[in-house]
Amino acid sequence: AAGIDELWLWEDCFREGAFSAAAAALAWTSRLRVGIGLLPVPLRNPALTAMEVATLLRLFPGRADVGVGHGVQSWMAQVGARVDSPLTLLREYLGALRDLLEGREVTTRGRYVSLDAVALAWPPSPPPPLLVGAAGPRTLRLAGESADGTILTGGTSPESLRRARDLVDEGRRAAGRTGPHRVVV
Repeated sequence: AAGIDELWLWEDCFREGAFSAAAAALAWTSRLRVGIGLLPVPLRNPALTAMEVATLLRLFPGRADVGVGHGVQSWMAQVGARVDSPLTLLREYLGALRDLLEGREVTTRGRYVSLDAVALAWPPSPPPPLLVGAAGPRTLRLAGESADGTILTGGTSPESLRRARDLVDEGRRAAGRTGPHRVVV
């Protein structure tokens, strides 16, 4: 009714949980598309994230987008969830999350992500695009390699947006990805 097509929320340490806020916004509206930009992966097991995403998409088909990222490192340290290599965690997490949301059974033993024969009983259909919140060059390249979209911080300048897109495209070329890649600011 207010003329807003899309609303982006985040999981912000010590403020609000992303899935409950997104579910409320989706329930109170009939057309609004809601994005979660982003879920800090050190706080959540990928199986739990997959379950929450699948539930949200079953309740509100085609109206939600989900992004994941490193999270604010000082906050991750504050809650005891900071890792030595946020990029390694994000890479492992994306692979496991994508496989779970695509209905595959996942067994993996990575540096940070370990799952043993985990599969969703009700994976979303179709599986949602996965977005990555990124700022640094290595994470932007990873977003291009492994994600369907990239979330940049508010206030990103046009020049920074062009540079970010160049780095995302480098990652896409390296991974042989040719489909669309959404960029959200």
